[in-house]
Amino acid sequence: MHSWNLDDMPDLSGRTAVVTGANSGIGAVTALALARSGARTLLACRDPERGRRALEAVRRAAPRSDARLVRLDLADLADLASVAEAADTVAKEVDGRLDLLVNNAGVMALPLLRTADGFEMQFGTNHLGHFALTLRLLPLLGVTGPARVVTLSSLGHRIGRIDLGNLDAARGYSKWGAYAQSKLANLLFTAELDRRARASGRDLLALAAHPGLAATELGQAGPLLSGRTWAAKLERASRLYTQPASAGALPTLYAATLPDAPGGSYYGPRHLGETRGAPGPARRSGRARDRNMARALWEESARLTGLDADPV
Repeated sequence: MHSWNLDDMPDLSGRTAVVTGANSGIGAVTALALARSGARTLLACRDPERGRRALEAVRRAAPRSDARLVRLDLADLADLASVAEAADTVAKEVDGRLDLLVNNAGVMALPLLRTADGFEMQFGTNHLGHFALTLRLLPLLGVTGPARVVTLSSLGHRIGRIDLGNLDAARGYSKWGAYAQSKLANLLFTAELDRRARASGRDLLALAAHPGLAATELGQAGPLLSGRTWAAKLERASRLYTQPASAGALPTLYAATLPDAPGGSYYGPRHLGETRGAPGPARRSGRARDRNMARALWEESARLTGLDADPV
């Protein structure tokens, strides 16, 4: 059986993509691959300096590409200022049409921290920030042609549970439980977005992907913020048993470009319990297929972010 790889990506000339968290890891690989395939690519990054270096790397590797930088801090949800400003910048850059949004940025296993608006950091960044960004960009998606939203989840979603009464961690906090909840939220969001897009007749597909076990900087932030440098070193050592970011990005790119991919699909590595290998369909937990919870989470997310729950 043929194993899908970067050589199988179609020509994306004339298409425009936004990738969040594009300054490193899977986001950087994703942005570069899209740019090399001809897409105008907007790198949405939190840190301006790291974003600038990532943009320069894309321009060096794909000198004919149209790559640009957008400032986006998904943790800064005070009055939704950063997300709103980023969406406004994207709208100006893309001339009213966006073909692909890749919701890639994320944090993992942090000590209890809060966003500027008081949300638990992992839920706020991994889910609410992308929820708000997607809804603000919906006027550009699937209006003048087919579009896709690809959101990154994780194998960790399988142990996740949505506690609508404790999304702010006021009644207790587990760093891994919060991470798993946010990754489960990513899948529920994808399912509900796809359902609402179909119901509205919009030419928009919502899909999800996960990277398996990939060697990125994601796992080092939690130990370092907790002051456990030994744990961060152990995480770096574990890269001997993981696949590189270049392989971890393949499921995202597969979801973003596979012709005739069904809306609501979920992709990940095919081998060793979905930890590594070429991309293919991934297994989601029973809780990730709960339509009632997907609808309830959508409504609560809209309330928390102050956005219209039914923009599509």
